[in-house]
Amino acid sequence: MQITIYRYNPDADMRPRYETYNVDQSKISGVMLLDVLEYIKSEHDDSLAFRRSCGGGVCGSDGLNVNGKNMLACVTQISDLSDDITIRPMPGMPVIRDLIVNLEQFYKQFESVKPYLQSDSTPEREHIQMPEQRDQLDGLYECIMCACCSTACPSYWWNPDKFVGPAGLLAAARFILDSRDDKKAERLKDLDDLYRLYRCRSIMNCTTVCPKGLNPNAAIQRIREEMMDYKSKKKGSNG
Repeated sequence: MQITIYRYNPDADMRPRYETYNVDQSKISGVMLLDVLEYIKSEHDDSLAFRRSCGGGVCGSDGLNVNGKNMLACVTQISDLSDDITIRPMPGMPVIRDLIVNLEQFYKQFESVKPYLQSDSTPEREHIQMPEQRDQLDGLYECIMCACCSTACPSYWWNPDKFVGPAGLLAAARFILDSRDDKKAERLKDLDDLYRLYRCRSIMNCTTVCPKGLNPNAAIQRIREEMMDYKSKKKGSNG
């Protein structure tokens, strides 16, 4: 197995480079791509830098670009890849070192949609929600913030400081559609901008790469529908 990895140490390198490692697959202790990276770091080059934590597709920390597609190393089986593998950091983000990217802007956009419940009332026990209302949130709350979707989106590459991006808009939809949230109008008004919401071009990269099988593109379309409905009702009340 031949593994080619993007390498860049700003303290030592003038420019990025690629290094190729020939790996005997029989010596790898696991079946996932993360196991390969750990083997290379342990047996070939201990200077290789990459993020990892849970190793089970829950924390989302080991997002990478593998053979041109974003994915999580810990849930990507070696058997699903070719014998020649090229690993790069997720695109569109500043590289800190090797496969580690700076996600500060990503988190800033995520935080900008206020991804938490906002309610004007304080119930005595809990907010009551009917099953059909709860069903509206399926496919919206499961995001692990791995950034695979946003870093696969050309609109986000070009406007990371203006376009919220797929992950942030998925979170926005989760609360816009939550029957317990009382700030729907404010949330829609915040997103009613040429860039924050409408930079999405529906090319579906975000949906293709999501390791949890979510559909950020569909969530963005739901926000647009809610936006149209809100504007229509507002226009009618002012008419």
